[in-house]
Amino acid sequence: MLVLVAPGQGAQTPGFLTPWLDLPGAADRIAAWSDAIGLDLAHYGTKADADEIRDTAVAQPLLVAAGLLSAAALDARTSFGAVAGHSVGEITAAAYAGVLDDADALRLVRTRGLAMAEAAAVTRTGMAALLGGDPEVTVPHLEKLGLTPANINGAGQIVAAGTAEQIAALEADKPEGVRKVVALKVAGAFHTHHMAPAVAKLDEAAKALSPADPVLTYVSNKDGRAVSSGAEVVARLVGQVANPVRWDLCMETFKELGVTAIVEACPGGTLTGLAKRALPGVATLALKTPDDLEKAAALIAEHTAG
Repeated sequence: MLVLVAPGQGAQTPGFLTPWLDLPGAADRIAAWSDAIGLDLAHYGTKADADEIRDTAVAQPLLVAAGLLSAAALDARTSFGAVAGHSVGEITAAAYAGVLDDADALRLVRTRGLAMAEAAAVTRTGMAALLGGDPEVTVPHLEKLGLTPANINGAGQIVAAGTAEQIAALEADKPEGVRKVVALKVAGAFHTHHMAPAVAKLDEAAKALSPADPVLTYVSNKDGRAVSSGAEVVARLVGQVANPVRWDLCMETFKELGVTAIVEACPGGTLTGLAKRALPGVATLALKTPDDLEKAAALIAEHTAG
């Protein structure tokens, strides 16, 4: 079985959208989405520097737009058995699964990015990835420092979130077994109580949506469970902003579903990297540029043959 996954914030790099705009119709789609949400996606995806696209209000819609553009270029929705996204990538996944149309997904993520940026501005906060270690040792250590295990990603990776002072304390006092603490390219303590003000704004925006039930198995960050109701998918997208991402449980569900290959939408690499360590034997492919589409088509054909 094939699974399509969509990355979250921090996956963006300067200029990563540039080659995708050469695909037929891509520039027009990006222009239409830009007009719909009042943000020049083409500029930020091709010309903006790392600091500009680190801005939460910019990064989130840019990532969803890139994910939708690259996933559509696969032209293989019926080949995938399941879909999931990490953090903001869940909106990409919801659109690909037919829960939201592309325009509604972009409008929702624009609201999400602005609301989370506003919440992040209240207190100087951030996130850091911990590489290695045992979750049973790491999680209590984080809680002792006042940090939240905001992303439990599996494959030996947990992302901590909290104030700048708490992150600094973590860097000075790593949990036993953790090899490295890496600050992430995000501007807030996402998936923690610091984001509570954003939940109300996202909930209000969600009331204007008319979600459909997913046409693919939609695996949720909340608990790794497959969700069959479009209304529940949207409710989970709202609550997810202030609650931890359990990507480890998503990968456990992929395994239970019988995954044989994973394709990661642009800008791919993070989630396929986790899968290589947590799901040995599962083929992976990350969409970084349109040059990867041919390899993806071959992988899809191989895993849907017969």
